[in-house]
Amino acid sequence: MSASATRRSGAGSVEADPAVSLPPTTTPDASADPAAARPRRRPRWALLGLTPFALYTLLFLAIPTVTALATGFFDGDGAFTLDNLTALGEPAVLGAFASSFWVSAVTAVAGAVIGALVCYALLAVRPDGLVRTFVDAASSVLAQFGGVMLAFAFIATIGIQGLVTVFLKDRLGIDLFADGVWLYQVPGLLLPYLYFQVPLMVITFMPAMEGLKRTWSEANATLGGTRFTYWTRIAMPILAPSFLGSLLLLFANAFSSYATAAALISQGAQIVPLQIRGALISETVLGRENLAGSLAIGMIVVMVVMMTAYSALQARTERWQR
Repeated sequence: MSASATRRSGAGSVEADPAVSLPPTTTPDASADPAAARPRRRPRWALLGLTPFALYTLLFLAIPTVTALATGFFDGDGAFTLDNLTALGEPAVLGAFASSFWVSAVTAVAGAVIGALVCYALLAVRPDGLVRTFVDAASSVLAQFGGVMLAFAFIATIGIQGLVTVFLKDRLGIDLFADGVWLYQVPGLLLPYLYFQVPLMVITFMPAMEGLKRTWSEANATLGGTRFTYWTRIAMPILAPSFLGSLLLLFANAFSSYATAAALISQGAQIVPLQIRGALISETVLGRENLAGSLAIGMIVVMVVMMTAYSALQARTERWQR
């Protein structure tokens, strides 16, 4: 640089002359190269990793669904008929659907409320702490603990000769079955279903609770809002889609449960899954063959409606979790 391009300051340092323009510095722009901006494609053979899941879905979801839909519209000779669908209006079938809706609704609402309270309590503990780790692990296990094992656990605990039943009757004079053996009827399904409904709610609803941002609470406090205002005007409206979606998921989970009810209720077909079992065992119910297929169609319709509403609510919830 020439002498005219520089001047000395009072401290003796050399400063650049403002009249001299320096060449601008350029940084490489990734967007200038289309190949660099374009996402790299995965090789096609990577899709082979989905093969086990695809086979599982085909064997245990697609084929049974198609079979149920097909058999519901055909009689024993393979001729097309709508007589099987007319059986859905029979009093026995309607009673089974009503009992299934009642059990599913009660356990879904109770499980959602209790599970939401557990999630609220977990917000006060460290995410990587011992309590949170234990609750997450227990919820993951108990949400899948159903079927015959769960039914046996309740029979051994509060059955007619169960440990708790005998203790309360001999020591405290309390007879759990003074008004009848309710454990082996539809009301007896409430406690076993809640046993896995509450952990399932904790698993599905906790991510939404963790999605609440601290800045929202701070903004509410800055504007003079109270904690009650924060939960009623900010948190609850944001959590409402996730809560309703989890509620629908719990309803669908209870509505489709079979093994626990089959182990507890050995007589009669008081809910839809047990009605399907009776139709499969007896082969003819109400003089109609393939009635199990038409009952399965009714269950599929209910499940499709619930899962469609659940997906819509989950899509709305994801906007606040980004």
